[in-house]
Amino acid sequence: MSDDAVSDDMCPHVIIHTDGGCRGNPGLGGWGAVLRSGPHEKCLKGSEAHTTNNRMELMAAISALRALTRPCRIELWTDSQYVRQGITQWIYNWIKKDWKTASKAPVKNAELWKMLLEESRRHDIQWHWLKGHAGHEGNELADQLANAAMDELKTREKTS
Repeated sequence: MSDDAVSDDMCPHVIIHTDGGCRGNPGLGGWGAVLRSGPHEKCLKGSEAHTTNNRMELMAAISALRALTRPCRIELWTDSQYVRQGITQWIYNWIKKDWKTASKAPVKNAELWKMLLEESRRHDIQWHWLKGHAGHEGNELADQLANAAMDELKTREKTS
């Protein structure tokens, strides 16, 4: 499997677990994603130096969906109500209101929400929420990936 994309034989049914986190909010952030289909597994991670936990949660989902090379049936599990409710409920009103909230303020992270919506359109996705840090194996692995990404970025910053 290439580092950039999940191979076609992982489709059409993929289970994805995502997680994002921050050390300080805003602060050093990382995200992780685990994609599974049958016997195949792909782990992804990334980080940013100055970000928020919500941005990292969104980046985990965006990056996981981007890794798929063709349309898939997806079960996406996140411990972020922000992501799940945002993509399944809030986003439609934001679009109608030209990316403004009910209080007429600009939607935070609008550029990431637009990316997530675009990536989502290629797939048939069921969005699920689960409680974080509650022993769910896929979520725990995604959390470990997010923390590893933050650790790696912190190490790179110290040595540069």
